[in-house]
Amino acid sequence: MLVNSVVCAGCRTLKIFLSSLQWAGGMDLWWVALVLAAAYGLCRFLLLFVPPIVPAIEVDTSDVVLEENQTEEESPIYVPRRGGGYGDKVNCYEPATMKYLGYLPITNKDDVRDHVRRARVAQSTWANSSFKQRRRFLRVLLKYILENQELICQVSSRDSGKTMVDAVLGEIMTTCEKIHWLLDEGERWLKTEYRSVGRAMPHKTARVEYHPLGVIGAIVPWNYPFHNIFNPMLSAVFAGNAIVIKVSEHASWSALFYIRIIVAALQAVDAPTDLVHIITGYAETGEALVTFADKIIFIGSTGVGKLVMKTAAETLTPVTLELGGKDAFVVCEDANVGEVSQVAVRAALQSSGQNCAGAERFYVHSSIYAEFVSHITKLVKSVRVGPPLQGMYDMGAICLPEHTNKLQALVDDAISKGAEVAVRGKLFIGDLGDDVGGQFYPPTVVLNVNHTMKLMQEEIFGPIIAIMKFNTDDEAVRLANDSKFGLGCAVFSGNTQRANRIASKIRCGFAAINDFAVTYMCQSLPFGGIKESGFGRFGGIEGLRACCLVKAVAEDRIKYIRTVIPKPLQYPVADNAFEFEKALVEMLYSMSLLDRIKGLGNLVKIVRAPEQPPAWKKE
Repeated sequence: MLVNSVVCAGCRTLKIFLSSLQWAGGMDLWWVALVLAAAYGLCRFLLLFVPPIVPAIEVDTSDVVLEENQTEEESPIYVPRRGGGYGDKVNCYEPATMKYLGYLPITNKDDVRDHVRRARVAQSTWANSSFKQRRRFLRVLLKYILENQELICQVSSRDSGKTMVDAVLGEIMTTCEKIHWLLDEGERWLKTEYRSVGRAMPHKTARVEYHPLGVIGAIVPWNYPFHNIFNPMLSAVFAGNAIVIKVSEHASWSALFYIRIIVAALQAVDAPTDLVHIITGYAETGEALVTFADKIIFIGSTGVGKLVMKTAAETLTPVTLELGGKDAFVVCEDANVGEVSQVAVRAALQSSGQNCAGAERFYVHSSIYAEFVSHITKLVKSVRVGPPLQGMYDMGAICLPEHTNKLQALVDDAISKGAEVAVRGKLFIGDLGDDVGGQFYPPTVVLNVNHTMKLMQEEIFGPIIAIMKFNTDDEAVRLANDSKFGLGCAVFSGNTQRANRIASKIRCGFAAINDFAVTYMCQSLPFGGIKESGFGRFGGIEGLRACCLVKAVAEDRIKYIRTVIPKPLQYPVADNAFEFEKALVEMLYSMSLLDRIKGLGNLVKIVRAPEQPPAWKKE
């Protein structure tokens, strides 16, 4: 019905256009062009209301949706091991309730090799796919995500402990934004790009081609189970690659559901289903993937990132590392404290602070310090913490077992060195016995901190807001740069130029001006850091092209005009070969036109000079 309406509207527009031509008679051609442009613009606008035809997919959800007559209380309680030691399988449980979800097998080295082999076979076919087919794949995924947001978020919440609101922000919105960017601009940035040829090669053309690399290996963390799978997969597959993803042992249960979505979408567009693989296991599984893949994208801790580099060095496998963060959040005295406070709490507590781009160091101008602290403590006191699927809570659980102990140790160290806790709740353990570690930690505000405290030097990855004063912009920059990490920063000021000046001096990979982490929602932008936050970029244009073999190509501009080696430079070289090259350089690169003309004159003289026999012939 909608299509018919658009067609009718287009026909009416065409009739108006034809009648305009008759009315215009002998008028200038510009009137015809104007009417034609208006008709074209109207048709394009009306077509916006026509949704593309996208096939629907069916995905098995039987093991992730609770039956009507089944209650979550029927699940057994899981007691995680203390002090490491993983056993022979990957046990899965809900961090918020400790309910057991099941277990997954460990993928050994031979199995990893087989996954990569099968992916490589599939990629050899997919490498020749059209961008039209790749866009169809993305649209099928997008359609399913939009229609099943609640289920995807529930599965993520059960596996990682985050709230449904945090899941929509960090899982759904970011993934949909990535898909839309690839649909709108992906092909543009993977097409052959022509470059300038310089002064020495005007008879050539120069271009850069972007070819698929082969099989990408991705080792991803647990904090965003859905997006951490889809983010590298989308770029890799759109660039013509296959991908094998090793998911975290702390969030493996949801991966089985998410891979079914991907496989169903591949089937819907007649793509090889072996193009995307998910493997589960521990360090040995990840190490094997580094050995066999053509490129590795690693997102995780700095310590493990160094081990990945060490293994990759043995095969010279290229790596992209997105590691820890310790982002600075700078608030100048001319900022709107009320508005910034809301942003600050979200920046620290999003996904219970388990966010690589989360704010961990808050630097506030001394003149507004008391006002800022008052706003923050009031907001944090109102935050409700609990099992996200069992009530309306603002913050969920801590995903990693025993991480609450680390958070407490950081706070205790700060207190022992003079810090003061403004807001602090009790550590939730529950009624599960002494052998079970509590996986909730209350949002905590710590004041009077300084850089001698571990809280201001080590990555927190939890819901702790550490606030420190500064007096000048230079001091704020010095404090922000006093860190071994360099992922991102946020700067707030009523003067945008001032905020930009401060941000430009902070050594990090991205900056948000009067906002927090919005660069990640601009999917055309690269994402990554420096120092111990890693190197390389996995987002934006740079991240998409990083999934490619970047090939430089030069060829003749005109078929019959080719490079000929000048006579003085042909073997055996002439006695005046050096003078010839010297004159050539002067002709091409001298700074003034007069000097270049002189160089040309010298070149002509050398070429026209009588040919001298080589020195060895004279002898």
